[in-house]
Amino acid sequence: MLPMRLACGGLVLVALLGCSSKNEAAGGGVDRAAQLCLDTVNGYRATMKLAPYTLWTDALACSDGEALSDSQSMKAHGAFGTCGEHAQNECPNWPGPPEQLIPKCLAMMWAEGPGSDFSKHGHYLNMSSASYTQIACGFSNRDGATIWAVQNFR
Repeated sequence: MLPMRLACGGLVLVALLGCSSKNEAAGGGVDRAAQLCLDTVNGYRATMKLAPYTLWTDALACSDGEALSDSQSMKAHGAFGTCGEHAQNECPNWPGPPEQLIPKCLAMMWAEGPGSDFSKHGHYLNMSSASYTQIACGFSNRDGATIWAVQNFR
């Protein structure tokens, strides 16, 4: 299983088989789930020759908190705006592990495009925006069975 930062019991921690306090496998700060999220979105952006997003590291813990809040309320985008993001995509209540859900959920969002009608293509438009430059990916595995993943853009 891919190590990742998860919100467990209200604390932002790293999950391997449960929760621990440090993600050694991430190589010094950025966990592998956030990196996979960034790389996946940037892979799609590259197909359109768009500049890659950078990882909004200052908002990673806050994004975990939004995912945790949404998992508790069972409402996608319920905590939207808490981190100062301008747009948000969310993969609510997906079965894990993260290395499988992230590519599948982001592929589904990308497949909404192209198009300009936000109500039909909103996830795609956030992922392909030329207005945003950063992404923060947050995760919660509050119930131990499913994962809530948010992607915050600014």
